[in-house]
Amino acid sequence: MTRDHLLQPDLVVPGSILQLQAEPLLAAGLQGLILDVDETLVPTMSREISEELRHWIAEMKQSFSLWLVSNNLSQSRIGAIAAALDLPYFLAARKPSRRKIRQAAEEMGLDLERVGVVGDRLFTDVLAGNRLGVFTVLVEPMVLPSSLPRSHWWRNLEVQISRVLGAKLHPSPLPTRGMLSKS
Repeated sequence: MTRDHLLQPDLVVPGSILQLQAEPLLAAGLQGLILDVDETLVPTMSREISEELRHWIAEMKQSFSLWLVSNNLSQSRIGAIAAALDLPYFLAARKPSRRKIRQAAEEMGLDLERVGVVGDRLFTDVLAGNRLGVFTVLVEPMVLPSSLPRSHWWRNLEVQISRVLGAKLHPSPLPTRGMLSKS
């Protein structure tokens, strides 16, 4: 992985995680997905799980092993979300650190080339996944209307820096790179 590609996701979804389909992930050879929590699955500070998200998780469980990996430190909140979705999890991941992502892949019993990281942040989720050489998916954040200005400020800064560094962040219906070319 060259330095200019560390912020380039393999797949950019034009919408929230709910728009992510299994087909391009299966075509890329994935068997497991590591999911971010805050603003990827639920808005920050929320514990509410939408019926749409429950349905999406149930659909994805038919094709993939799923694991939650969050930078959040709240055992009670992340644990409650994981329990509601019946998913294993790690918190305090310190992404872009690779450690918890690697541990989740090991717990799933999968080689890294069979694992994807799905998240809403370039400098945490995508960077951590790309540093490990796993397939990365960028989704639009799920945010509460009251947090839009704060949330979008950070995301917009990440997008601008990533574009300056050469990342192409337009939505893509298919993976932009094959799984075996990430090394």
